[in-house]
Amino acid sequence: MKDQPLALVSAMREELDAVLARLSEARVQRVAGRDFLLGHWRGVPVVATLSGIGKVAAATTAVLLAEHFRARAVVFTGVAGGLAREVAVGDVVVAEAFLQHDFDASPIFPKYVVPAHGRARYEADAALTTQVRAAAQAALQAASQHGLDEALAALGLHAPRVHTGLLVSGDRFVSTAAESRALQQALPEALAVEMEGAAFAQVCHDCGVPLAVVRTISDRADDAAHTDFTRFVRTVASPYSLAVVDALLQNIKNDSDN
Repeated sequence: MKDQPLALVSAMREELDAVLARLSEARVQRVAGRDFLLGHWRGVPVVATLSGIGKVAAATTAVLLAEHFRARAVVFTGVAGGLAREVAVGDVVVAEAFLQHDFDASPIFPKYVVPAHGRARYEADAALTTQVRAAAQAALQAASQHGLDEALAALGLHAPRVHTGLLVSGDRFVSTAAESRALQQALPEALAVEMEGAAFAQVCHDCGVPLAVVRTISDRADDAAHTDFTRFVRTVASPYSLAVVDALLQNIKNDSDN
């Protein structure tokens, strides 16, 4: 297990830039049109890659990580749109469960249920998610060390919090207030919405690979969802992913050394 790499994934390069820069001396392996960076971080073997945007691209990448690279676990970082009232821009959501909000095989099967599995929700790995949540909280507490407090303040954001719960995925960028309200009404437990997590969850379930997903809230999935998106990803989400992953890998190394 110790020789198997930990997979670090984001959908877009902007989300993973800080992580990729940390692995600048890693070797690159190209598989199925994707570049995978193989290296070590705090002595832990890692493989970092971009999933691409959407559930099909995410599922393909997840299969490659599980079957080709034999990843010991997958940690997915990036951004999402906030749905729950208490989830604000700049906050962080650590997923406990995943659901495809646009999956509907009714009336043959209940809405959201994946027929092959007879379930709508897929759970994140409990132990890994606990570690990621602790890493996220540690990163928030040390925000000044990573320049995150200044970046948040520049965007008018303050005192970010960590939330844990349901993350929903679909093959569209939710960017209107009407779409956001419809999702809130249909799935009131959902904390945030994005485009890849549930696909990774289903593949990792099938392949027996532990998964944890942490998303920084970049917008409220409404009519202003595009405002300062690129700036937010570059100045907040990407450095935040770096801080969370670094804290997580330090904990993994400490556990391995004990």
